[in-house]
Amino acid sequence: MIRLAHFSDLHYASKNLIEADRCFGFAIDAAIQYGVDCAVVSGDATDHALDVHAPAFVALATQLRRLADHCPVLMLQGTFSHEPPGTLDIFRLLGGRYPVFVADRIGQVALIGGRWQAAPSWRFDALPDGTEALFSCVPTVNKAQVAATVGACEAANATGEHLARVLRGFASLNDDARRRGIPTIGVSHGTVNGCVTEHGVPMAGPDHEFTTGSLFAAGASAFLLGHIHQHQQWKQDGRCIAYAGSIGRFHYGEHGIKGFLLWHIDAASSDCTLNATPARRTIDITFDGLPDMAELALIAKRDDVADTFIRLRWQVPEEDRHQVDRTAIRRLLRDAAEVKFEGRLLPVVRTRAAGIARAAGLVAKVNAWAEVTQVHAEPLQACLQALQCGTPEEIAMHILGQDNPLTNPAISRC
Repeated sequence: MIRLAHFSDLHYASKNLIEADRCFGFAIDAAIQYGVDCAVVSGDATDHALDVHAPAFVALATQLRRLADHCPVLMLQGTFSHEPPGTLDIFRLLGGRYPVFVADRIGQVALIGGRWQAAPSWRFDALPDGTEALFSCVPTVNKAQVAATVGACEAANATGEHLARVLRGFASLNDDARRRGIPTIGVSHGTVNGCVTEHGVPMAGPDHEFTTGSLFAAGASAFLLGHIHQHQQWKQDGRCIAYAGSIGRFHYGEHGIKGFLLWHIDAASSDCTLNATPARRTIDITFDGLPDMAELALIAKRDDVADTFIRLRWQVPEEDRHQVDRTAIRRLLRDAAEVKFEGRLLPVVRTRAAGIARAAGLVAKVNAWAEVTQVHAEPLQACLQALQCGTPEEIAMHILGQDNPLTNPAISRC
C-alpha cells in the first residue's frame, strides 16, 4: 500500500498569492505530519505565465522544495492558459532530497526506491524491476492540434475517443502490476462528463475529455484528477476516481470545502479522504432593489463577517443609481477583508407603439401611443391642440396665469 497526498489547482499568481500560499503551506504541513510516501500535483500549479522573479513563483518553488525534501513529487501539466508549456520545467531542478518529476506528455512513470523512472515511450513494455507504484499520466491535451488533424467540427469527439484508446492501452500493464501486488495510479487534468463545477453547474456534453467508463477502463486502482475546483469522486469495485478540487477559494460563489486528498492505494483498491485547508470565507448578499442597510447590519452581526470576503449585488433603475451609499456600506461591513460591489442598472425601457407609423396624422399617432402605454389621451390631445393653435407667448401667458389655454379665443379659433 502507498500513502499519497493529492494537491490540485493551486493557481499561484499575484492576485491569489495569500490564499494559495496559506492553503498549500497548510496542506504540505499536514501531509508531512501524516508521513505520506509520495505527492501529486494534478495540474494548474500557476494561474498564468509568471516571471521567475515574481513573488508568487518564488513562494510556489519554496513550498515545492519543502515537499520534495519529504517525499517524491509528481507534477502534471495543466491547462495551457494557466501553465504555458515549459512553465514546470524549472521544478525539475529544485534539488530536494527527493526528485520532482514533471509529466508534460502522455506516458507512464514508475516509482522505484524514492526515484522516478519514466517509460521510453508512452508506456512501458514491461514493469521495471523494483517498481513500488506505477503511474499513468495524461496531461492536458492540446485540442488545437487535434482540430488541425481531424478538423474543428470533429475535434471535440475525437479528443475523447483518442484518450479512451490511450487509457485502454494502459490497462494490460496495470493488470500485470495488480497481479504482482503493485499499486497503480492514473493522473490527469480535464473534465469528466457529468461532473459538477464549484458553482454547482453539471458538465454534460460530448466535448469533455473523459467519462468515468474510460477512466476505469485504464485498470488503475486510483485515478487522481485536476481541473474542476469541486471535490467529487466515483467508485467501482473498490477503485476510486476523484477530483481533489482547488487548494483554496479563488472566486466568489464557490460551493463546498476546499482542501487536498489523502489516498490509501493498494494493488486492487483505493480510498481517499478530503482534508480541509483554511480557505477564505466568502459571502454573497443580493438585493432585488436598493441595498437594505438594516438587513446588512443584521447580516454583519449574525454572520460574523470578520475577515470574510463579501460580494454585494443589487439592481436599481438607472435614475436611482446615486441612492446607493457605498461609504456607509463599507463602514457597516468594516470588519470584512473585502467588500466587492456589483450593482446592476436597469435601463429605462421605452415601449414602441405598434402601428404608430401607419396612423394618419399626429392626433391618431398620439391616440395609438396612449393606448399602448395605458394613459389617458384627452389631456394629451388638449395640449397638442394648444401647441398647434397658439403661439408660444400665448401658451406661456396662460400657463403663468393658470388659465386653460383652450378657453383663450385666440387659441380656440382654430
